Amino acid sequence: MRYIDSTVKEPTSRFTGRLTAATNSKTTLGRVLRSWQLYALLLPAVVYVAIFQYGPMYGVQIAFKRFNPYDGITGSPWIGFHHFIRFINSPSFWRLIQNTIILSFYQLAAGFPFPIILALAMNMVRNRQFNRTVQLVTYAPHFISTVVVVGMLNVFFSRNFGLVNHLLEFLGGDRRFFLGDAAVFRHMYVWSGVWQRTGWNSIIFLAALSGIDPELHEAAIVDGATIRQRAWHIDIPGIASTIAILLILNLGQVMQVGFEKAFLMQNALNLGRSEIIATYVYKVGLQQAQYSFAAAVGLFNAVINFLLLVVVNKASKSLGQAGLF
Repeated sequence: MRYIDSTVKEPTSRFTGRLTAATNSKTTLGRVLRSWQLYALLLPAVVYVAIFQYGPMYGVQIAFKRFNPYDGITGSPWIGFHHFIRFINSPSFWRLIQNTIILSFYQLAAGFPFPIILALAMNMVRNRQFNRTVQLVTYAPHFISTVVVVGMLNVFFSRNFGLVNHLLEFLGGDRRFFLGDAAVFRHMYVWSGVWQRTGWNSIIFLAALSGIDPELHEAAIVDGATIRQRAWHIDIPGIASTIAILLILNLGQVMQVGFEKAFLMQNALNLGRSEIIATYVYKVGLQQAQYSFAAAVGLFNAVINFLLLVVVNKASKSLGQAGLF
């Protein structure tokens, strides 16, 4: 009797499993077809990422080759990790790493808290006209190009005609060539970036704050909580996951300091602190035509960023905060 039951149930279960799988696939396809407009909107972004982000990764292999434009990528001879070893053993290796890390962490430490503080302050102000004015003033610098920002720094901090040096002279000090002083390069780079990006970066925190239940604030007001207490015990915990994710993303780009601004502010006098990995790759790769070596340096930089991203993400999750993956 058991033999008869087993022979009957086995094909029945197989047939049922196949029928269920077919039904599920049809259901998924049906959902896709019903929401085809959303997938159509997503398609350009997917194509863009595939072409401009993943497509160029084919050329990363020149970092392991002695690339010759005549032979092409596939025809150039394979030399393994020669360029990586050359970069690590180069006299400028530690200087580049130090300049990049210090500038990046300085930028993160100075620039990351200000958008949060601005968003918390604007969220507490109920005067709409005042909020709009503050938003206009703080968002506007984001739309100024980096070239114009550096030009403004050259005008304001000019030794002969700059407003800052005029004020120093008026107060009894001596004129100073700020743009050629390596000691102040990082300060000018970082704080001009804080001025330019604080307002724009606060938008995502304002959006996160808008998702907090207003009843929490109403209950806190009834209990006699001050504005500072409400911000500390309601607003900040409410956007903690957003803060954690953005911090992970920023820490994952520690080695990738913006090239354009550093290069435009760079000169022979501040080269000791303004030379970072991004500007070094540009010089050896395009100006000196050492394509394989520049690709190896860029890949080394990307691998460090990836490892930092993984470590910081794991640390965030171990502390009970949100993670990227």
